[in-house]
Amino acid sequence: MNLNKDIKVLVVDDSVGIRLAAKKIMVNLGFNNTVVAEDGDVALEMLLKEPYDLVIADWNMPRMSGLELLVEMRKNEKIKDTPFLLATGDEEQETLVKAIKAGANYYMKKPYDAKILLERIEHIFEFRDKIKQRKETKKPVKPLPR
Repeated sequence: MNLNKDIKVLVVDDSVGIRLAAKKIMVNLGFNNTVVAEDGDVALEMLLKEPYDLVIADWNMPRMSGLELLVEMRKNEKIKDTPFLLATGDEEQETLVKAIKAGANYYMKKPYDAKILLERIEHIFEFRDKIKQRKETKKPVKPLPR
């Protein structure tokens, strides 16, 4: 896939170490337009001020969790279609079901792994392109293999 790496990415995590590591990984992958936020509240303010092409957020944060951020994003007409990748250390099936039901485009287990992160991002945008193509051609879209 020919992924546009000039996209604007927002990484949200309450751990300063993880935020910095995630940003470094993103920059090393070629996503130089990556910014960070320390929690969902700050992220939501940022999203409402200017558009982002992708949000990567931690599940478990104080003040506003990744799931709460996702729910707020999906309720807001301005940012409801922003792709969302949920990162979690939790492997509970219930967590993943909640995230998907709330509108997460994909999820990944922490700690961040550059190869897996890139695969997830590519998957999100490839699937989004297929949905767009389907709407334009009115043909059914086959799910992408995992």
